Amino acid sequence: MARKEDKFLDDFLAYLLARASHLVSEDYAIVLKEAGIDRPRWRVLASLSDYDKMTIGELARKVLMKQPTLTKVLDKMEEEKLVKRRHSKEDRRAIKIAITKKGKEKVSKLLIKAKKHEKAILKNYTKEEEKVLKHVLRTFIERL
Repeated sequence: MARKEDKFLDDFLAYLLARASHLVSEDYAIVLKEAGIDRPRWRVLASLSDYDKMTIGELARKVLMKQPTLTKVLDKMEEEKLVKRRHSKEDRRAIKIAITKKGKEKVSKLLIKAKKHEKAILKNYTKEEEKVLKHVLRTFIERL
């Protein structure tokens, strides 16, 4: 509940979510930079590490990018042999994106570091608080 002395942004949901995301992401950006990977490519590799293949539309929603921007990122990643495009067996017109062996190798260490980073961020929270926080965020996303 907002207090009278709170400023607008101190109680504005969009700002609070953006600020939290920024704070969580900034430290990990250093890890990504050291690994020679930018945030868009990290998001793609992390997303594909959980799935066999995804359409560009599915992937765009997961990685929070518009399709034209994602296509450019994927072009670069395909040149680097981190991902490959494949025609869907169900619909030959559809293209699915798959992570390559090189992509899996690149992301596997980063996933471990991401979990360590998350653990450090949540160190002052109990397991129950962490569970509630993630549940609330997942529910919030689903309802939107």
